[in-house]
Amino acid sequence: MSSAPQILVVAGEASGDAHAAELVAALKARRPDLTFFGMGGARLAAQGVELIYGAHEVNVMGITEVLPKIPRILQVMGGLSRAAAARRPACAILVDIPDFNLRLAARLKKLGVPIAYYVSPMIWAWRRGRVKTIARLVDRMLCILPFEEAFYREAGVAARYVGSPVVEQVPAPASAASFRQKLGLSPDTPTLALLPGSRMSEIRRILPTMVGAAKRLVGERPGLQVVVPVAPTIDREEILSRFEGSGVRPVLVEGRAPEVVGASDAAIVASGTAALEAGLMQRPLVVVYRVSLLTYLVGRMLLKVAHVALVNLLAGRRVVPELLQGDMTPERIAEEIRRLWVPGAPREEMLQGLEEVRSRLGEAGAAERAAETVLELLPPAEPLRASVG
Repeated sequence: MSSAPQILVVAGEASGDAHAAELVAALKARRPDLTFFGMGGARLAAQGVELIYGAHEVNVMGITEVLPKIPRILQVMGGLSRAAAARRPACAILVDIPDFNLRLAARLKKLGVPIAYYVSPMIWAWRRGRVKTIARLVDRMLCILPFEEAFYREAGVAARYVGSPVVEQVPAPASAASFRQKLGLSPDTPTLALLPGSRMSEIRRILPTMVGAAKRLVGERPGLQVVVPVAPTIDREEILSRFEGSGVRPVLVEGRAPEVVGASDAAIVASGTAALEAGLMQRPLVVVYRVSLLTYLVGRMLLKVAHVALVNLLAGRRVVPELLQGDMTPERIAEEIRRLWVPGAPREEMLQGLEEVRSRLGEAGAAERAAETVLELLPPAEPLRASVG
């Protein structure tokens, strides 16, 4: 009798770990005979995935942050390749982190391992030449943005838009007061949310400017609640230390970033998945971002899209302000937030655009649709045999 099929799963940061865990749960519901191993975080571990490496090993962003970690990243890639060679998984599910996962995919392909790629790389935004590599390496591309499927299919990649996992990961719409109550905040107090990101490099580069903007706004609105969700990857002291001397006393909430946005009158959000989550909470927001000068200069040469924020990319126009690099100043951020605090045309237009984005993402059930597609790569389950007495 053959052993149960094994699946290699590789995720490298918090949102990828969450998406991968939901996909593993959906696969186990359909095929209880499957077992999983690979790299990920707490959510994959909670699904019973045997983690050879933790997601933190490769969770870096930007050229200057990556360089010192390259030796360890290569060690991890080699370790995963050796594990795949020893265990011969029925397929691999590679989640996001394209710089790592596409190189790993090339090694797995040589071993004859079929590859499903979840959270497709944003090569339509930059490095479009990579699509030929993807067509050669990836057997199923599972897209979470609706316009990606056609882009990949035109290049010969077997792609499917499975829906956005973010749609079901954010709570159902409710009033700001009800979210404040759930978080233990004063329900009737004006509230500003600051979402600086989940990487230390983001806390260093982005949070001090957010604090500067909050200081200006608190000066204009005494009693303003400033709330910061703290990612599990960040020590609370790293957040608090950046408020010292500002006169702003933040309320820190463990995780629960979408609820924090839901509790707010307006939010300042670092670009990335968090900005899409924030947009789905239907609250006015300003998207900000800053990377090292070298990373920015290289990115600017390669970037092929008009917008950076996922909300704006999905809408096909500027729904939310984007303040990047030198434009990300306390004054500019505060100015944009002032326009959005109160009812009026700017606020209403933005909320209408955010509603449009939510409808474009379609129905919940991304993990289930992704699981159906992954199962196409697996051998059929062996029929259960009745035991002979």
